[in-house]
Amino acid sequence: MPVGNIYLIAAIAIIGGGLFGFDISSMSAIISGSPYRCYFSSDRLPDGTCPGPNSDVQGGITASMAGGSWLGALASGFITDRLGRKKAIMIGSILWCVGCILVCASQDVAMLIVGRIVNGLCVGICSAQVPVYISELAEPRLRGRLVGAQQWAITWGIMIMFYISYGCSFIKGTAAFRVPWGLQAIPAIILFFGMMLLPESPRWLARKDRWEECKDVLTLVLGKGDANSKLVKEEFAEIQAYCEFERQNADVTYLELFKPHMINRTHIGIFTQIWSQLTGMNVMMYYITYVFAMAGLTGNNLLVSSSIQYVINVCMTVPALIWVDKWGRRPTLLVGATLMGTWLFANAGILATYGHPAPPGGVGGIAAASWQVSGHAAKAVIACSYLFVASFAPTWGPVSWIYPPELFPLRVRGKAVALSTSANWAFNFALGYFVPPSFENIKWKTYILFGVFCIAMFVHVFFMFPETAGKQLEEVEDMFTDVNGPRNIGTLAWKTRVGQRAPKNVVVSEKLAALRTSEEHVKSETV
Repeated sequence: MPVGNIYLIAAIAIIGGGLFGFDISSMSAIISGSPYRCYFSSDRLPDGTCPGPNSDVQGGITASMAGGSWLGALASGFITDRLGRKKAIMIGSILWCVGCILVCASQDVAMLIVGRIVNGLCVGICSAQVPVYISELAEPRLRGRLVGAQQWAITWGIMIMFYISYGCSFIKGTAAFRVPWGLQAIPAIILFFGMMLLPESPRWLARKDRWEECKDVLTLVLGKGDANSKLVKEEFAEIQAYCEFERQNADVTYLELFKPHMINRTHIGIFTQIWSQLTGMNVMMYYITYVFAMAGLTGNNLLVSSSIQYVINVCMTVPALIWVDKWGRRPTLLVGATLMGTWLFANAGILATYGHPAPPGGVGGIAAASWQVSGHAAKAVIACSYLFVASFAPTWGPVSWIYPPELFPLRVRGKAVALSTSANWAFNFALGYFVPPSFENIKWKTYILFGVFCIAMFVHVFFMFPETAGKQLEEVEDMFTDVNGPRNIGTLAWKTRVGQRAPKNVVVSEKLAALRTSEEHVKSETV
């Protein structure tokens, strides 16, 4: 019998998010180590040290995983619609294991990139479909907390893998990076077998006309075995009503997401993921060792100081998991953008005022570490970096995963979230490639660039992102199709509140009323 406890279901499913975290910190912890730099470097410096891959090559290595994730996220829409949310996640875990084998056995940069692309396919599938899977199983009051747990899993993956990589840095030879890259396969194996114990999404089952299974899952997860539970009846009626209402639609294509009635929420979903990348968190996650090297840290001090941000990331995500459904999505995103912009501009000002260019070749032979700062100013840079992470972790980190699945109606949700997530990985790819050359060429001005993005996202969220917290997934449809709001926009974003009932779409409301006229009708439709 499948597992019915929603917390256990979420705990297993979010391992898919943990895989992304494993990848982030395995790269950030390893790129500064001499075994990695010498093995993947084409030359040595006069003093016998290795500069490692140049900025362009390292950017390509880092970005290759995001490139695969972009493709995986897009493909996940087709996979999940045909095979289901559960099987899509299981396919992703298999791809991760294949990618880990290739990365662990890498003989050159090309093989390393291919392995990371395969890993990326998994991350793209899981990052798109795990939030959908959880959001379609959880009741509204728990949805934000449980979907946001994916971000918490990412932070745990980052922290655990960083310390594994740090421990392996004391190993001599290529085992220093091959061992952690091989160990990454373990959580994927756990995810694969764990998913076997979980139920399929009831909303996906409904879309396939598997009504008995749909009601069985709702009874198991929401009713705790009681088929007559009020919550089970309400959710089942909502699902059935909307499936009946949408049955007139043909199979969904990505093109539908760009039609007038859908384009507004499509752009919001896409930009939620784009802005989460343009916050500058990539600078802190992938290349934090470069930043701290510019602040004068070396050796073990560099790695240990870098790891503190991962601990902060884990701890500061917890408040969001507890209170994000009370805070709401809009206030959380607005506060996060404000705080992150503050710390980014502060770092830019400190580096510009108290810093100076690094010697030719960069700090420690790392070309991207092209600027130096020391003394109290260096400590201020490190403090602002920590504060930035502490601001991202409870705001844009979890909400960027929670928000997109809440925006779309059932018939397009799989592909819509896949498209939104693909935008995340497209920009992840671009920034992973862009950051090393930007540190090398525009130096501290990189922080100004991301600070301006934070201002832009604040304005965008305020005017265009409505509140979805505390609303049923089907109810959000009414908010976007409010006949009293501007055409194709619906209820004005700044007028929405947490738990506020959305104005009912007349056509949908009439359909719901007709379908709920009697228990007998619902039962007959189930048969």
